[in-house]
Amino acid sequence: MCKEIKKSDLHVHTTFSDGSLTPYEVLKWAYDKKIYAISITDHDTIEGLKYAIESSNLFDVLIVPGVEISCTFEDEEIHLLGYYFDIQDKNLLEALNLLKHSRETRGEKIIEKLNRLGLNLTLHEVYDIAGKGVIGRPHIAKAMINRKYVSSVQEAFDKYLDRHKPAYVDRYRLSLKEGIDLIHKAGGVAIIAHPGLIKNERIFFEVMKIGIDGIEVIHSKHSPEDTLKYEHMANENNLITTGGSDFHGDLIGDIPVLGDYFIDYSHVKLLYKKACFYRERRDIDNVQE
Repeated sequence: MCKEIKKSDLHVHTTFSDGSLTPYEVLKWAYDKKIYAISITDHDTIEGLKYAIESSNLFDVLIVPGVEISCTFEDEEIHLLGYYFDIQDKNLLEALNLLKHSRETRGEKIIEKLNRLGLNLTLHEVYDIAGKGVIGRPHIAKAMINRKYVSSVQEAFDKYLDRHKPAYVDRYRLSLKEGIDLIHKAGGVAIIAHPGLIKNERIFFEVMKIGIDGIEVIHSKHSPEDTLKYEHMANENNLITTGGSDFHGDLIGDIPVLGDYFIDYSHVKLLYKKACFYRERRDIDNVQE
């Protein structure tokens, strides 16, 4: 008799970053699609997570505390997924507020550059798209589509918004080590997000020295070969394997792809166990201080 899989999607975005569904809508769809556990992993913010926790009593879906933090390693942007951290950790909240402010000022500077290039966008219309979320390049791209300057988000990035393009503006990011340390000190588990999108593969040898806890093996943009490759890498180095849809609002027909890429809940339990270790170590350090 086959064991029933408890689907767990540990990579989900909401309107509090660059997703199109509210935390409530995400939870409702997760419940309707019989997803056992989800993690709201908005970019550099846990505001959406807080709203999800408030709505959790309405749906029979387990919420795994999560966040996706933008870091750098040798001039490449690397994303870290943090799980089961203390959502009231002072240092984590301060760092996320700094990253949020950096995103906001960056968005304003990008709009100024686009204006100088003859693309007349206003901050107001981009905020209308972002809603409660922090302004990001995808929001600016959608405003450009509304103005018919480009026909797609990809075109906006290819012509204007990507690195080395005329409207690109860099922003403050943590180093990869700073990001991992921040998550660990908040009692959480640090996972490398969507490794198949990382250009510099040497990073994996470096992060193992720094102290990464796992690899996101299952991802919507990973090929079957990528999945096998990173699963083997995780097993060889005794790392936790995670996965998720990286859902931002994509639909198949009228149905969100939320939960279409998933791991079994058994992996979630490993994350929790590892987080307990970091929480205990943090408590011991606090007592010694």
